[in-house]
Amino acid sequence: MTELSRRTLLGATLAGTAGALLAAPAAAAESLVHEDVDWQRFLADADLVWRRMPQTWFEGPFLGNAFLGSGIYAQPGANAVRFNVQHSQVQDHRPEFGSLFGLARLPIGHLTLEPVGAITGVDWRLDLWNAELRGTITTAAGSLALRALVHNDRSVLAVEVLPSDGERDFRWVFHPEEAISPRANPIFGRTPPPGYTGNPPPAVERPGDLEVIVQPLLAGGQHVTAWREARRGRRRTLYAGVAWSHPDTTARERAIGMVRSAAVLPLAALTRDHRAWWHAYYRRSFLSLPDQRVQSFYWIQLYKLAAAARRDAPVMATCGPWLEPTPWPATWWNLNAQLEYWMIHGANHLELDAITRSLDEFRRNLIDQVDERWRADSAGIPRTTDMTLQNSAGTGTSGFPVGVPGQATPTPEVGNLTWALHNVWLSYRHTMDVAILRDVVFPLLRRAISYYLHFLFGGPDGRLHLPFTFSPEYGVNAVDCNYDLALIRWGCRTLLDAARILRVDDPLAPRWREVLGTLVDYPVDANGFMIGADVPFAKSHRHYSHLLMVYPLYEITGEQPDKVDLIDRSLRHWISFEGALQGYSFTGAASISAQLLRGDDARFYLAELLRRFVQPNTMYKETGPVIETPLSAGQSLHDLVCQSWGDVIRVFPALPAAWPDAAVHNFRTQGAFLLSAARRSGRTDFVRLASLAGAPCRVRPGIQGPLSLRSSWGRRLPWRTLPGGDLEIDLRRGEEVLIHAAGHRPDLRIRPVTPTEPAPPWGLPD
Repeated sequence: MTELSRRTLLGATLAGTAGALLAAPAAAAESLVHEDVDWQRFLADADLVWRRMPQTWFEGPFLGNAFLGSGIYAQPGANAVRFNVQHSQVQDHRPEFGSLFGLARLPIGHLTLEPVGAITGVDWRLDLWNAELRGTITTAAGSLALRALVHNDRSVLAVEVLPSDGERDFRWVFHPEEAISPRANPIFGRTPPPGYTGNPPPAVERPGDLEVIVQPLLAGGQHVTAWREARRGRRRTLYAGVAWSHPDTTARERAIGMVRSAAVLPLAALTRDHRAWWHAYYRRSFLSLPDQRVQSFYWIQLYKLAAAARRDAPVMATCGPWLEPTPWPATWWNLNAQLEYWMIHGANHLELDAITRSLDEFRRNLIDQVDERWRADSAGIPRTTDMTLQNSAGTGTSGFPVGVPGQATPTPEVGNLTWALHNVWLSYRHTMDVAILRDVVFPLLRRAISYYLHFLFGGPDGRLHLPFTFSPEYGVNAVDCNYDLALIRWGCRTLLDAARILRVDDPLAPRWREVLGTLVDYPVDANGFMIGADVPFAKSHRHYSHLLMVYPLYEITGEQPDKVDLIDRSLRHWISFEGALQGYSFTGAASISAQLLRGDDARFYLAELLRRFVQPNTMYKETGPVIETPLSAGQSLHDLVCQSWGDVIRVFPALPAAWPDAAVHNFRTQGAFLLSAARRSGRTDFVRLASLAGAPCRVRPGIQGPLSLRSSWGRRLPWRTLPGGDLEIDLRRGEEVLIHAAGHRPDLRIRPVTPTEPAPPWGLPD
């Protein structure tokens, strides 16, 4: 399916869901709070800046629209600036070689801007507000002023260059790359499966004023890059586009068409709808913190998220749309995909939710990924897939299929679909759109849990047990693996809740209740949660798979007094092992600390992430690009600002002491509420909640003393204080409530807070 037809189809089939996802409060025109943000100025403080030439992908600017992506940095070994040209739909189609070779993302190529004189310096700014790179390249012969963007809708890279007289003869050159899985590069040590080869070399055509690079695929289909320059006075503007098609060969015409239709517009005209989309995107929510470096990092992640994700785009591969040399040219489902999308919920960007759409669209593939013995009622997702959620024949170095509990080969990693469905459940909970629950969560979670039910067995202790499975990515199989026990418990509980909401009398409901009542307890020892009953946690391990019941499932929480010590011991024991820890180890530790209301600890872990792992442009690498970790840090910041698990909205639950001020606006919570709140001088000034769905409203506002509650509708608002101190408010759909200390008249303007910790910009500012 083409990109355009995919967008059109999904726009029609998900129209009802999209309306619920993006609904604004009915009373928005009469909101109790007022946004007072100079957005262009505010986001300018987060712009990335380069005063010297970036040498690698993790130093340079990046542009994208979830399909087309371009990273910009020095061309190795040449006097040139490289603009990578990559596309998230461009992959191979040879399932016999598995997801990591035969279905892998394929490199396309790169453009080089080659000046006349030797490059002596750069002065660039990645303008977040306009999603555009601007600046100059200085050379021994003069200078080149440039503007560059990947258009939001057109999937066209446009680069306008205004050269000085001495640089009038600069040139652009396209360099195609071999269409072979990046994993085949010998530097990664992953031997390709027997018989695997690269695709044929591309053909270069020059129809009229275009250059067209046609890459045929051995499995049929093609991907095509087209580009041209347009001259308007002294300004020269490059337009480049990529199209993909399989099994047909229609990509050539589409690539040519997208470039020609864009090239008739000067860049100023092309940017109008592009900027309008990005401006509306940013304004859907607001967060301001007094730590300038952290605040800038957060807004760069929001930029990165929209540059890499849209509902109708493929679920992000480990590198997003910016393919670079990597041993991981696929989508990873045992942590990466889940973390990539957590941030969309609180930030009020459900329009980016590709996971819900993909699991729905490709559910037949999820069924086919399990052994045929269990396909009648089961489904699973492999560790690694292509954009259609297939791993196919991948084993060994070529892919990781759905495992079988109690069977050593393939690796018995079986919980990934259940975990992915937790993301979908979060989308339901943040929208209360029953269609998501009815059409995606319930039928697929029923199959995912049914797969487990085939293997649970009763032990002499009268409890249900699970044969050995694999806890990502500890490296040892374990009986009663905590990763799977947590997912089973969450899954059965969620199925029972969903059946009640949907009024479904499911014949499996008694079985789900039995599992909840008799499933073996989580294996623990003196150090906390184990990997499984026969495997203690005893080595450095980057993944928090053995702690899912704590985070993100919240099956075990710090609000259970008898569990606080267990959580604390488990966290400290896990994070005490250096060596294998990676960036997302620290985002997980930060979020678990936030659940324990330890904001200073959470801040420490996030500071360690930024100090040790995050690169100059906020990208992250483990051998190759891995996009999930910085994005999950955005979610960790959300966890400091608001937590809404367990049917309670907790406002500013874990802000560190060094952050006495904070502001949040239209932060989306579970129950489909939009939260606005301001904290000033260490005290929460006010809380406003707008109900989008009329769900039960329980809030922990964090305001001491007697309270005043006011409805946006001017009615007497029924509310009561629950035994634990939370408020239960009868808030109707479209209604807002304002909460503040009685007798206090809060300033109801949402404004950026004043930085107490200034910081240089991200990028290479000096």
